[in-house]
Amino acid sequence: MDNGQPMTELFSKDQLEDGKRLFTQTCELAAVAADPKQFPLTRLAEVALVGRSNVGKSTLINALVGRKRLARASKTPGRTQQIIFFNLANRLMLADLPGYGHAEAPRADKNKWNELVQHYLQTRPLLRCVCLLIDSRHGLLANDLTMMQFLDRAAVSYQVVLTKSDQLKPVEREPRQRQVTAMLNKHPAARAEALMCSAEKGTGLDGLRALLAEFTKNR
Repeated sequence: MDNGQPMTELFSKDQLEDGKRLFTQTCELAAVAADPKQFPLTRLAEVALVGRSNVGKSTLINALVGRKRLARASKTPGRTQQIIFFNLANRLMLADLPGYGHAEAPRADKNKWNELVQHYLQTRPLLRCVCLLIDSRHGLLANDLTMMQFLDRAAVSYQVVLTKSDQLKPVEREPRQRQVTAMLNKHPAARAEALMCSAEKGTGLDGLRALLAEFTKNR
């Protein structure tokens, strides 16, 4: 398997079609929040994306919706300092959370971002799932494990998504996916299978779209 277990194998044809239809619809910026008071009031199911700085959250959102500049991607770690909310077709809210693990950021800034993210994760009532993005080149690092432990304690369901799979050698992809998936057994809030994708090449995106579309059906 060139990219590890294909995500499309985990979903039916109808689920894949539902995902494609959802992500061809209009997606617009809904809110930019540096404070919980700025979180949008909504009845939409919500999915958050979180991960280390520069793991590719904004790039992945752009790839999912087929737009180049909806989410502002940057090569500078720590640029995203607020939670950015996107409304997808009035059916799903996507939340792009500040990256963690950026060592060069001032401690006061890191504390502020961490408090904002933790408050969001613990209090957002319609949060259906967190997509925890992991750079597939490095696997799970210490900061990733800390986030997983926090989500476990908060009982927030999360899906591990391995990004940048195109930057791994083909022979490395399936072993990396198996390695990370095996570690998920120890984490009660984690979904069972680590999913692998590449925003650059588009691999794995149909399966991820299908997964996210499923959350719009359980309101």
